[in-house]
Amino acid sequence: MVLPKHIAIIMDGNGRWAQEKGLPRIAGHQQGVKTVRKVVEQCSALGVRFLTLYAFSSENWQRPDVEVESLMTLLGHYLSTELPLMEEQQIRFRVIGDLEKLPQQIRALLMQTIDSTADHAGLTLTLALSYGSRDEILRAITAVAADLDCGKLKKGQISEQLFSGYLDTAGIPDPDLLIRTSGEMRISNFLLWQLAYTELYFCPCFWPDFDAQQLQLALDDYATRCRRFGAISS
Repeated sequence: MVLPKHIAIIMDGNGRWAQEKGLPRIAGHQQGVKTVRKVVEQCSALGVRFLTLYAFSSENWQRPDVEVESLMTLLGHYLSTELPLMEEQQIRFRVIGDLEKLPQQIRALLMQTIDSTADHAGLTLTLALSYGSRDEILRAITAVAADLDCGKLKKGQISEQLFSGYLDTAGIPDPDLLIRTSGEMRISNFLLWQLAYTELYFCPCFWPDFDAQQLQLALDDYATRCRRFGAISS
């Protein structure tokens, strides 16, 4: 089976999953974290090299304070408890997004996890936190402009490859497969530059219900795709 090197996932539907069961929204997020662990373990076992999870968007700051605070607490708990798994399976941890907006304690935990796993050679797990792709691109453009102004960069040097190096995802290949759960069919300001030739797969189930079988269905579907990148298939 043709296996994607890089899978990106928009983990959608935690709140709706909880509401359908008469539970508080945070219960859906808690169940969603359990799904994260299962998917990370499965991708690691399969030999997927990169997994990027859309965990908290720049727009999510607009949610009620109590939900944002609960999500930050849940994130801190995840970082504190999942390091043994990352050590055991040699998972390298990364993060993308505007981290300055995150609580100081969370930033410290993120940096600690990144440093602790920097030399791991297995799956690279990237969390998109306080992330919005338009914001990422604007920050990259600002950095390019600054380098042009100070003479570090010349106009003729600018290329797609060079610009990609200014993005949060520098050093990570573009996703081969994007999965979005909950039945929504949009990419919601996620990896706009990087998804240019990514195969898209939309799953009707909510993220807490996404399991090994659902992931395998997505991989089976991906294996049937003919990726031409604008050329003609042979």
